[in-house]
Amino acid sequence: MFTGIVTALGELVAIDDGPVRRFTIDAPWPAAELTLGASVAHDGVCLTLVDIAARPEGARYAVEVSPETLNRTTLGRWQVGTKINLERPLKAGDELGGHIVQGHVDGVGEIVTRTDTNGWMALSVRAPRDLARFIAEKGSIAVDGVSLTVNGVKGDVFELMIIPHTAAVTTLSRAAAGVRVNLEVDIMARYAARLIEYPATESTPS
Repeated sequence: MFTGIVTALGELVAIDDGPVRRFTIDAPWPAAELTLGASVAHDGVCLTLVDIAARPEGARYAVEVSPETLNRTTLGRWQVGTKINLERPLKAGDELGGHIVQGHVDGVGEIVTRTDTNGWMALSVRAPRDLARFIAEKGSIAVDGVSLTVNGVKGDVFELMIIPHTAAVTTLSRAAAGVRVNLEVDIMARYAARLIEYPATESTPS
């Protein structure tokens, strides 16, 4: 479980295209703080650490990615040198600064426009049509693992306003028209839609 508050930027340093795609990533965290089998969100995708080594500037670790994940997220487009939003899992008692994020990407969206004004960044993003119904004005959404508030929605396009700090400490600084991003809709919206689709029915007395 995550909150969508990115705590570090990682860099992809190697790709192994064996039977299972394996990514090696440099992160600024001390290796001693990481555990084999632990989960870390990478651009919003929850992946398991399968190898960890120390380096002078932090840790170098490996994750393995299934064909399903490669097909359903932007990870299949990663290349050596790609910068990655990283978030370690929420611990009991931690502050929930963003919103509840599972690390299960629902689909890939595409940035339609970017406008910069006085350090602020306005983005419009087109969501897959089957996800658009879960996105609401003033609701939450995770974009490449970053918890953001939706400013407005028109059809399958939603609007975001990125503060300078968020742009500076995440990969959203590279946002541009045509860039594809991982989207995870608010889990509460999913459950609400499910309840509407299949409302509870009164049991028939026996």
